[in-house]
Amino acid sequence: MNVRNGGQRRVAITGMGTINALGHDVPATLEALREGRCGISQLDFRDVERLTIQIGAQVHDWTPENYFNRQQILLYDKFTQFTLLAAKQAVDQSGLEFQGDLGLQSGVVLGTAGGGLNTWDENYRVVYEEGKNRVHPFVVPKLMNNAAASHVSMEFGLRGPAFTVATACASSNHAMGLAFQMVRSGATKAMLTGGSEAMLCFGGVKAWEGLRVMSKDACRPFSANRNGMVQGEGAGVFVFEDWDHARERGAEILAEVVGFAMSSDAADIVMPSAQGAERAITGAMNDAGLKPEEIGYINAHGTGTAANDKTECAAVAHAFGHHADRLMISSTKAMHGHVIGGTGAIEMLACIMALRDGIIAPTIGYEEPDPECALDVVPNEAREAKVDAVLSNAFAFGGLNAVLALRKA
Repeated sequence: MNVRNGGQRRVAITGMGTINALGHDVPATLEALREGRCGISQLDFRDVERLTIQIGAQVHDWTPENYFNRQQILLYDKFTQFTLLAAKQAVDQSGLEFQGDLGLQSGVVLGTAGGGLNTWDENYRVVYEEGKNRVHPFVVPKLMNNAAASHVSMEFGLRGPAFTVATACASSNHAMGLAFQMVRSGATKAMLTGGSEAMLCFGGVKAWEGLRVMSKDACRPFSANRNGMVQGEGAGVFVFEDWDHARERGAEILAEVVGFAMSSDAADIVMPSAQGAERAITGAMNDAGLKPEEIGYINAHGTGTAANDKTECAAVAHAFGHHADRLMISSTKAMHGHVIGGTGAIEMLACIMALRDGIIAPTIGYEEPDPECALDVVPNEAREAKVDAVLSNAFAFGGLNAVLALRKA
């Protein structure tokens, strides 16, 4: 039996799926990441002209009728639609069929911050703007945060643990971390995990405008002239599987999940803490049994806000010490946007690409060095590099931090 860390089981990633502003599947997304392509554009939805912020990383050419029947569309909010598409891609790649005992020993844990925000937005309009007194009977099961996880469990026959994590921008990393722990402990054989978000509607963007952290023109992580984040939408779903189970059936192992840690700043509802972030970073390395010099790349939280970027760089510099100078760290949010509760799942694709393909996704939009972000941020162009272990950072409003460690398979 393959075990790590005191007899705990090893965890393989055997499938991945996505839809986001860069592509409707994994190959298209990875190609865009390699090319440093920007998925941010003019937003296109009702009343967008009333917004101060009119750009976002929106999924264009999305036609739900191509994937779902009329009854399903009535029941699935956009965030659920995205999740089901990504989950199907991941399961297809894994080759798993969740029948018999495997279905009983497998589950799903997903992250989202807003859940069915499009459904909320549409029905507030019906009641408050149009003055109607009745909404569709499916409104509650459509908007609830656990809708995507529940539909995924039903679609694939996953009868083990099934639930949703909502920790703002760390939701996906928390979800994937919990899925990792379940497989590692032997509680489950396989888990579908990741996250999704579909906040790009009038109400969703208007709410974020109030925070005054949004850019009107572009996301420029770590660049001295950065002026805010840009919202995105989409989903990323992965199959986390018991290593021995994957090997016995001859599955392709894309990467190994080796560590996870979470921490709370317990300080401020919106301002990040370098100390809290550092504790999650060092905790993930300790959980994985990795030394700082073994980490070659970090996919940063890197939102493009003044507060987040310098805080994250300080945390990384302190956690890695002298090795920080030899570390590559990039933020892919300038390409796919900040997908809020789904962002860590989409960023996991960049981590797997680094390990499997030896390609480090760039931080695009980088224009001016910032003395407070004096790390190798892989500016503007992807880089070929051999890395054996990586981290994925997520630091959320509420002071909630979640970091995952992956190793090359």
